[in-house]
Amino acid sequence: MNIHELYMKRCLTLAEMGLGKVSPNPMVGSVLVYDNSIIGEGYHEQFGCSHAEVNCIKSVKEENRHLIKDSTLYVSLEPCNHFGKTPPCTDLIIQEQIKKVVIGCRDPHSKVNGAGIEKLKNAGVIVEEGVLNQDAIFLNRRFFTFHNYKRPYIILKWAQSNNGKIAAREKSRLKISNEITDRLVHKWRSEEDAIMVGTNTVICDNPALTTRFYPGKNPIRIFVDKQLRVDTSSQILDDSTPTIIFNCVKEMKEGSRIYLKFDEQLNFIQQMNDVLYRNNILSIIIEGGATLLNSFIEQNLWDEARVIVNRHLLIDDGIDAPIIQNGVLIKTDLIQNDSIDYFLSKPE
Repeated sequence: MNIHELYMKRCLTLAEMGLGKVSPNPMVGSVLVYDNSIIGEGYHEQFGCSHAEVNCIKSVKEENRHLIKDSTLYVSLEPCNHFGKTPPCTDLIIQEQIKKVVIGCRDPHSKVNGAGIEKLKNAGVIVEEGVLNQDAIFLNRRFFTFHNYKRPYIILKWAQSNNGKIAAREKSRLKISNEITDRLVHKWRSEEDAIMVGTNTVICDNPALTTRFYPGKNPIRIFVDKQLRVDTSSQILDDSTPTIIFNCVKEMKEGSRIYLKFDEQLNFIQQMNDVLYRNNILSIIIEGGATLLNSFIEQNLWDEARVIVNRHLLIDDGIDAPIIQNGVLIKTDLIQNDSIDYFLSKPE
């Protein structure tokens, strides 16, 4: 690993601290280096707040501020050059007279995508890009998927028995994963913009779909209920968190509930993706049931899957768990009696 990669690695580590807090913005980290020493660092901490470059430069101690113009700024994503919630970071870099900027990857947003780099170069700043490029893109895979494919990043998640069953047939609620894994699942929820289940999951399990076992934000809850069969006393309709109900009956807003009609003659997943894209929802985790999960797998419309297997549990008369197609196993974690397989979808 060369010196540029070393500092970029630090940028990526910082950037990841914004996971679940900055959407629909990307996660970005930045370090300022003078004579092989880091004199400032920062990351984008919260949506609507200062960007990584601003926090990095602000963090420089007063006695080192005269070094800023002779330092190299490392940033995991191309600096923005447009006004949004905050001013352009390119203007700050130019204002501080920083002579060199090293970038992990370009920003795919239509308002940036090379324009930030061009602005810096036109101001006489030396720009080097593509350092740990693939790592930087993977970190912001939600953001890249959203802007490149005009849809949210889709994560499939389910728990199954060791003999491949996702639930018992008699439709009684069955606990599969252990308590530690449950806390991890709630952490996953806090990292995504939305969470989705099907009608039967809501009726049979009465899930809250919150992060009550982890100190993070609740995702927007989404479920499909064609004929509005779900009881209004269900936890998912408790008004504690914004909830979208895709249905074929009505379109209206009631408190924190949003009822959206979809056309049964058209592809539901495409309709859902279009709605989420228009509403700046960058990512969604699909937690069941088997029919809904299989619909995403069959249409090859998923990006990542996390499959929890209770290696000590057998279900004799159960519903078959989905089977991953066109996926690559990237790692397996063990948590007591649970194993967790992580898959990425193969590129088309």
